Amino acid sequence: MAIWNPWHGCKKYSSGCQNCYVYRRDSQFGKDSSIVTKTADFGLPLKKNRSGEYKLTEKDNPVYTCMTSDFFIDEADAWRDEIWEMIFCRPELHFVIITKRALRIEQCLPVNWGEGYENVTLVCTCENQSEADKRLPVFLSLPALHKEITHEPMLSKIDISSYLASGQISRVICGGESGSGARICDYDWILDTRRQCIEAGVSFYFKQTGAKFRKDGRVYNIERKYQHSQADKAGINYEPDRISEVLQRLSRSDFRAMFHLNKTERLYIEEKGLDTIRSHAEYFIDKRLAPAVILNDGKQTPMRGHPVFIAQHACACCCRGCLEKWHNIEKGHTLTGSEKEYIINVLMSWIEIQLNFKEKTEE
Repeated sequence: MAIWNPWHGCKKYSSGCQNCYVYRRDSQFGKDSSIVTKTADFGLPLKKNRSGEYKLTEKDNPVYTCMTSDFFIDEADAWRDEIWEMIFCRPELHFVIITKRALRIEQCLPVNWGEGYENVTLVCTCENQSEADKRLPVFLSLPALHKEITHEPMLSKIDISSYLASGQISRVICGGESGSGARICDYDWILDTRRQCIEAGVSFYFKQTGAKFRKDGRVYNIERKYQHSQADKAGINYEPDRISEVLQRLSRSDFRAMFHLNKTERLYIEEKGLDTIRSHAEYFIDKRLAPAVILNDGKQTPMRGHPVFIAQHACACCCRGCLEKWHNIEKGHTLTGSEKEYIINVLMSWIEIQLNFKEKTEE
C-alpha cells in the first residue's frame, strides 16, 4: 500500500468532517488546514530513482490518493487534469480515491474516462443516512468500473440496501472516529451494515473501532493503537468471492458432495432460525476447531447430530488438516477472529444453498 497526496488541505464539507484528522494533525504545527496547496509529491507516480525505475511499482498497490484533502475539492480544479494524466500513464498501479464530494465527480472526470479507468476505484464516504441518500444516487449514476462505499466516521445506523441492490458496489467499509473529540460508533450499526452486505453478496470490511465504541450498551474508550486490531478481533469481515470460489471447488469433490441436509435437519433449521444456527456454528468452531493444539484433531466433528456438523464435513471445516488443505489456514496456531468468521460464513453459505436448492426442487 502507498499513499499519494498531490495536494494538502481541505474545506470542511459535512458533519463527518467535524473532527477531521488532518485539521487535528495540522493544528499541532500551527498550520491552516483550510488552505489547499500542491505538495512535493505532486508528480510521485512519474518520479524515478537513480536507476531510472519508477519509485512507485506494482508492489506498492493500492495507491491511496489524496488522503490529506479531497480529490474533487474545487480548489484543486486547475491541477486535476494533470493528475488524471499521470494515473492514465501508470495502468499497472491501482489508485483508490475516497471522496465526500460525490456531487462534483462527474464534472471533474477526464475527457477519456469513458466507462472508467480500469486502474481506479472510486469510494463514496457516507457518515449518516442523510448524506448517504444525498450522495449515493448521484454516485451510482456515474460511470466507473470500480465503486465502493465507506462509512467513516460512522455516526449512525445507515440503510444502504437499495444502493447495494444495484450491483455496482464491490465493497463497504465501516469505521469509527478517532481523536479526543470522537463521537460514538455503535457496534450494532456495524453489524447491521454487515448484514446488508451479506444479503447483497457484497464484501464487507470493519476497518477500525474509533476512539469511542459502544457495544452491548457499554461505551469503551479505545486507544488509537488498538482501534484497528480490536476491529480485526471482531472477525466480522466478509468476502463473498472467496467463499463462492471455495464452495465451487468443494462441489467437485466426490466425498464433499456426498453431504446434504436431510428433512430432519432442515426442519431443525426452520424451527431454530438461521441466527441461532449461526450461533451454534460459532460455538462449535470456537471450542472444537479454534485451539492451536487439538488432541483428537481429525475426529472432533461428528458425522451427524447437527446441521453444522454436516456443513463442516461438506465444507472441509471439520478438522485443522482439512482447513489447511482446502482453505490454506495453517495448523499450529489459534484461529484468529477473521479466520473463524470466514469459516462460519462458509458453513452458513453452504447451509443456505442447501435450503434454497431444496425449495427450488419442491416447487
